[in-house]
Amino acid sequence: MKLGKKIIYTCSILSLLVGFNACESFLEEENPSEITAESYITEDTADELVVGIYSSLRDVYKQYSTAFYGTDIFTTQNPLYSNNSLNEYYNMTSSVGGVEGVWDSNYKVISNANSTINQYENVISWSESSATQKAYGIAQAKGLRALAYYNLVQQFGGVVLVLDEINEISFSYTRASEEEVFNQIISDLETAIPNLEAVPDFGRFSKRAAEHLLADVYVTRGYKSFGSSDDFTKAAQYAELAIDSYDILSQTYAEVFDYDNQENDEVLFSIQYGDGGEADDRDNDKQGIIMNQVFNYIGIERTTSPYGEVVFAAMPTDFFYSLFEDNDTRDEVTLYRALIATEATSYSSNYGTDIISIGDTIVYYPKNALTTADLKDKLNRYFVYQPDQYAYDAVGDNIEGVIYQYSDNQLKTNFPIFKKFNDVNSAGTDGGYRDTYVFRVAETHLVAAEAYLKAGNNTAALAHINKVHERASGVSNYYTSIDIDDVLNERAMELAGESNRWNILKRTGKLEERINSYNPHVIDHGEFDADIHLVRPIPAAEMELSDGSLIQNPEY
Repeated sequence: MKLGKKIIYTCSILSLLVGFNACESFLEEENPSEITAESYITEDTADELVVGIYSSLRDVYKQYSTAFYGTDIFTTQNPLYSNNSLNEYYNMTSSVGGVEGVWDSNYKVISNANSTINQYENVISWSESSATQKAYGIAQAKGLRALAYYNLVQQFGGVVLVLDEINEISFSYTRASEEEVFNQIISDLETAIPNLEAVPDFGRFSKRAAEHLLADVYVTRGYKSFGSSDDFTKAAQYAELAIDSYDILSQTYAEVFDYDNQENDEVLFSIQYGDGGEADDRDNDKQGIIMNQVFNYIGIERTTSPYGEVVFAAMPTDFFYSLFEDNDTRDEVTLYRALIATEATSYSSNYGTDIISIGDTIVYYPKNALTTADLKDKLNRYFVYQPDQYAYDAVGDNIEGVIYQYSDNQLKTNFPIFKKFNDVNSAGTDGGYRDTYVFRVAETHLVAAEAYLKAGNNTAALAHINKVHERASGVSNYYTSIDIDDVLNERAMELAGESNRWNILKRTGKLEERINSYNPHVIDHGEFDADIHLVRPIPAAEMELSDGSLIQNPEY
């Protein structure tokens, strides 16, 4: 059963209980009516509160700019001379777009989780036979609250810890320390795990998902000054529990991302969408996050294009493309190397008229640079962009003897777009309903590799990273030694567009080094300052509402 099918019933109940308004401060919650929660929530309907928490996670995992901009593998689609605050760390202020969405969406999850915990513990009348149901609901709420706080603490540092349902407006609140937030996350997860189900309905937060998250939390804390000496060891232990007996070699990378196989055993946790319920159930836009304006090409019709619409103007860096070796199957699954005509038409130029049929190649992005002879053949038939022409107005020098049938229509920003999030139900500008993967076992292996590496157990670290690479290349024991850059590179190829790249570069202490080496906009005119930009600014709206009680991060 898909979890998303129950979401339609939940929003109205939550609004009666907490009156959450996303335009107000995250603490501005009130019951707008005098109807008590007891009148509506019973042990038979209590689970709808839990489902409401899952529903609010959808917005959390649409905050793309703070996850991918300003990293080593993603940059903006803008020309080099342009400025983007989150990508180049230029003129970063508390009003910069992107950070408010992270703050608001995660605090909405926390608000719904707190309300659910309170209702389960203090309001709903439970029968003795429902004790397990009660404990399971609270465990899910605490697990998802931990997830939301983990998202916040990585981006902002210490944040406001709210652990109770709020029934009256308050503007006076202060930030907890980063250490206190980590302690609360660990406490919530350790409390939740014993009462979570090992194999729940797909889309529910399972015991193994919580173990994966706890492993990641311990790895991150291990780098901190307040981290414990055994954090990396604990991280490895929890990662092993999350992996359990699942063998990632049992499915190919292509099978994991097959649209008809979304509910597969590798996925530990995903955000659910579906073809029923309200419009939000059918509004996952992830297909368009690494995308160019493909509908500007002849033969690709905008409203019926299977490639989707640009929703986030990012593109991979040259460094990202360079990571994939010729035998790495993830390249083919992740990227469209050719764009195909979706409508029959014709194209006329000074060289004549070309008839285009559905299924014809329109654009080709070779993985490796073509020779002059190969280019002559292909440029007479369709657009070709060599690896050094993926961005920034670069179209290359003309080749002698080539008839440039399509040269009049070169676009400024061209690069292989992402295929791994392709949604067969999304045409043109419509949203789709492919699920968003949050945790996969392949990532758990890479968390384990990092944890063992930091704990000094290189043998175990190699076993985990090699398992992931073997599935992609068919080569066992590819790595004979390992360092943190190996882990980061493997994560880039395996998890591009899935996991938060900015967070992982920050935690490993590699953010500044890698953006200065691989992000072209940062190299050209970046202004990254480690004393400022390793945390985001608290959103200006929250600062104003707090009436001075909320302290801004330094230099913002």
